[in-house]
Amino acid sequence: MRWKAWAGTVALLGVTLAAPPAQAHGRDPGRVVLGAHDGWAAATTGTTGGAAATRDNIRTVTKRSELAAALAANPGAPKIVYVRGTVEGNVDAADRPVSCESFADPAYSLPAYLAAYDPATWGRVPPSGPLEEARERSQANQAGQVVLDVGPNTTIVGLGRDATLHGLTLRVTGDNVILRNLHFSDAHDCFPQWDPLDTADGNWNSEYDNLDLVGATHVWVDHNEFSDGGNDQQPTYFGRKYEVHDGLFDIVNGSDLVTASYNRLHDHDKTMLIGNTDKPTHDVGKLRVTLHHNLFSEIGQRAPRVRYGQVHVYDNLYVVKDPAAYTYSLGVGVESRIYAENNFFRIPAALPLGQLVHYWKGTVLHATGTLVSQGNQWPRPVDLLAEYNAANDPDLGADVGWTPAFVERLDPAWAVPALVLAGAGTGR
Repeated sequence: MRWKAWAGTVALLGVTLAAPPAQAHGRDPGRVVLGAHDGWAAATTGTTGGAAATRDNIRTVTKRSELAAALAANPGAPKIVYVRGTVEGNVDAADRPVSCESFADPAYSLPAYLAAYDPATWGRVPPSGPLEEARERSQANQAGQVVLDVGPNTTIVGLGRDATLHGLTLRVTGDNVILRNLHFSDAHDCFPQWDPLDTADGNWNSEYDNLDLVGATHVWVDHNEFSDGGNDQQPTYFGRKYEVHDGLFDIVNGSDLVTASYNRLHDHDKTMLIGNTDKPTHDVGKLRVTLHHNLFSEIGQRAPRVRYGQVHVYDNLYVVKDPAAYTYSLGVGVESRIYAENNFFRIPAALPLGQLVHYWKGTVLHATGTLVSQGNQWPRPVDLLAEYNAANDPDLGADVGWTPAFVERLDPAWAVPALVLAGAGTGR
């Protein structure tokens, strides 16, 4: 974004802006490593990704087959994968675009599914039988094409401003991974499942996130953009939106030591989940995550929602325009230990301050240094914990039992809009 454009944007937030810093030129982005103090991913061994890759383990990809081959080659060896242009996930073996019908099992069709599992006749019972099994096979067909695993010692970096992974899920399962300068767009599920027991009215649930960290450690996610790609207009069935998107960026299954910095996450509902179960099978003592200088714009919830983890959330910018589409930002889940500081919220006048935090069976939250610009008001300090406790029961305590140690630079909240709007996202 050019200076005049983002200066005008920040002016709307009531913040005086300094000129953007000069950027270094000529440095190979594939060799960049995480700073020694930059969040939880800097702990213990640090995060270097594929920076040590030899020439034969460096590839530039422009399509799905090339990306899959690059990720699968020489398992465990340091590798750098450069992405150029748009890599489309929903393609055939020759990288030709295909429709959802191409993945459908012969025994599945959406009209038949809607007729079979209409709550008016099927009732409040989870779908079962041959048609649900056909849907599951259809979903597995798509997953085999659109889900790509990322192993250890890997750097994936986009070239230029428009490097895009469209309709793909990157599933990071290894240690020491760096993902930078990528557009993650529209990881959509062609075959959502109807769950009549999800809320009082039931819900459509989909399968894919744009980025999943699954048992991954030492991961740096930096200067990326996450969204539905404008593909969010879906019909309504059984009185609920036919939801084809799940999360944008989830950190689950005992993942640990993660830093996410200078990303843009926008125009989505369930944005970021840290810990996907209330049962402490593999998450206790893990899910240590740092989120800093990210933009959460026009999201509905989960920015982030946390279970178990010690999560440092600082210097992030939250922009809410439509209160009807917004649920909350910080989700305090089971045994979570969120340490939030110096974040900036731009919200409508009609949005209650107590709604910025949501109770998910957690008991504590550290939240200091917050600034809120509400409606046309100038930014003012807000005690998020006090606002939440005044509006909700049970109260949350303030002692999370830890203090962040890996902080490269803690900026004052008043500077956050300028820094984030100028610096977050691709091409920066």
